[in-house]
Amino acid sequence: MPSRKNIGKTQWTAWLTPVIVLACIAVFIVAMFINDCPKTVAGANGDCVPRFLRRFSFQPLRENPLLGPSSSTLEKMGALDRSKVVNGNEKWRLVTSMWLHAGVIHLIVNMFNVVLIGFRLEQQFGFIRVGLIYLIAGLGGSILSALFLQNSISVGASGALLGLLGAMLSELLTNWTIYANKLAALFTVLFIVAIDLAIGLLPWVDNFAHIGGFLTGFLLGFVLLVRPQYGWEESGNSPSQYGAPRARSKYNPCQYLLFFIAAVLVVAGLAVGIVMLLKGENGNKLCKWCHHLDCIETSRWTC
Repeated sequence: MPSRKNIGKTQWTAWLTPVIVLACIAVFIVAMFINDCPKTVAGANGDCVPRFLRRFSFQPLRENPLLGPSSSTLEKMGALDRSKVVNGNEKWRLVTSMWLHAGVIHLIVNMFNVVLIGFRLEQQFGFIRVGLIYLIAGLGGSILSALFLQNSISVGASGALLGLLGAMLSELLTNWTIYANKLAALFTVLFIVAIDLAIGLLPWVDNFAHIGGFLTGFLLGFVLLVRPQYGWEESGNSPSQYGAPRARSKYNPCQYLLFFIAAVLVVAGLAVGIVMLLKGENGNKLCKWCHHLDCIETSRWTC
């Protein structure tokens, strides 16, 4: 991650990120309790794994290789299902789906990345900005996913996570002059984003949520993660060193321009997406090739 040049500013204490992680873990435990594999799978505990977990044991691996509950349980708890969002008036699924995970592996991978990225951003920008990016980017990913995924459900914090990565990238670009190891940081962020989007090309992975979350977060970074370029703005809970007056925040014209353009694009994009979803539009009819962004068929699998 990038290191900043001389900074006379105390970092915020990151508390929202661990709260998000604990919330996702708690929701997963509740999902496993509701799932109750031994009760739903035929036979004496059926093929639930591992059996000694009893009610909290996972679905058979042939059904869910990620070590988690059944798809029906996820759907019951709020997984993103286009038909229920559009026809069932269950718009809340656009938000609840980002707190659910398909399995332990899915949960661990996502939460590791949330901690890795969230702590850094929250310490530098505070919980309000990071929380807004996480939630709005997750919503953006859910909207794009619902527009294109017609016959499957979707869960996971990946859209919100990619939103944090997108915001980190735009923050790095707009505050380019204040970082010391900027090129290394840029390539690191781009590499992580490329890996996540490449994984999204595999079957059963919702890459539309990745793309929607990343684009939303990238735009929000220009709006919410802007730093003064000609003097540091002291945080409200951090006294100035040696009683010095607060540095006056000044922004260059490029930052103002990016702020305005990004704000317009993110509001317009979310508004258009919501209207299209409410009208029941099928994104695949409007973009014939976009399905290739979600999955690429190979000799080893079909989409």
